[in-house]
Amino acid sequence: MADTELRQRKAASAAGDSKPVKSKSKSKSKRRGGGDDYTPWVDILRVLSFLFVASCGLSYVVSGGESFFWGMKNKPNYLRVDWWKSQLTGPIELTEQQLLAYDGRDAQKPLYLAINGTIYDVSNGRRMYGPGGSYSAFAGRDAARGFVTGCFAEDRTADLRGVEEMFLPIEDPEVDKYWTTAEMEKLRAEELANAKERAHAALKHWVDFFANSKKYTKVGYMKREEGWLEKLPRRELCAQAQKGRSKRRRNQD
Repeated sequence: MADTELRQRKAASAAGDSKPVKSKSKSKSKRRGGGDDYTPWVDILRVLSFLFVASCGLSYVVSGGESFFWGMKNKPNYLRVDWWKSQLTGPIELTEQQLLAYDGRDAQKPLYLAINGTIYDVSNGRRMYGPGGSYSAFAGRDAARGFVTGCFAEDRTADLRGVEEMFLPIEDPEVDKYWTTAEMEKLRAEELANAKERAHAALKHWVDFFANSKKYTKVGYMKREEGWLEKLPRRELCAQAQKGRSKRRRNQD
């Protein structure tokens, strides 16, 4: 009898304890979702709206104000598939004919130029190197000579032979007569050595510019057959470079 009564009391106590828990659960549900009518779609819509606005803002910042919807023409490297491919596959090798296909006329391809045998992706500078740009003559080519002489149209070649002549003084018989034959030979040798150093420095300036650029990326090298340079005809110094030369002076020692 006592055992039966004890069991009945325990059962009643357990039933009494469960009622507040049920009431508390309902209360939480009401506070979170507004009762039985709560739906998660409102919260989902808020999250999607925030992501959309954040994406538009980020696109505006990355594109420099060009687009809110990632539609900029000149995408940064990390947003371009071809850039990632070049990073994963390693340096490429292109012939001069193959390099021409990347001169910027095909908007679906990256924009390349080469200098002294090294190819760079200059897609981020499409306004300058693309069609109609001030440096479009260099696109799709290795125009190392043009970088030195400044003759963009005439010197779109990697042939640097004789380019040092632009730094040599012009012969002037009225001035040269003041030196003996031996002195003149020595002077000309010194002038030639100095001219070669200046030509090398002019080329190195542009080589270093592209090599150290954070805007342009090295992607590969030119592929040329052995002895290619000797097969080309010797080039004359372009008119602009020739015009920049000055006459030899007596105080040039």
